Amino acid sequence: MSENVWAYRVTVGRIADVDLSGYKVEATDGSIGKVDKHSDEAGSAYLVVDTGPWIFGKEVLLPAGTVIGIDGEEKKVHVGLTKEQIKNAPEFVRDKHLHDEHYHQQLGGYYGILPPL
Repeated sequence: MSENVWAYRVTVGRIADVDLSGYKVEATDGSIGKVDKHSDEAGSAYLVVDTGPWIFGKEVLLPAGTVIGIDGEEKKVHVGLTKEQIKNAPEFVRDKHLHDEHYHQQLGGYYGILPPL
């Protein structure tokens, strides 16, 4: 992935102050859901994706470094992950991700060590 999995790559087309909530999220092998929440906090940027029926309504947290492109016209975020990689990610725990450094490291470690596609 990127050098810092918690930062957007400069090539993705991220425009500051654009709300990504509601954007569709596309894995390399198909749609996975919509952005429910996002953060642009420096060094801790991420997307929370509502997967809907795809993973039984599960939410997943994707570090900004997994984003490979943003299409403002189509309102789509493309991530450099397969559906299987996302499905196998550590479970997203809404209350933990903001306050638990170990959990943050666990997620960053998982996404940071995935092989590039």
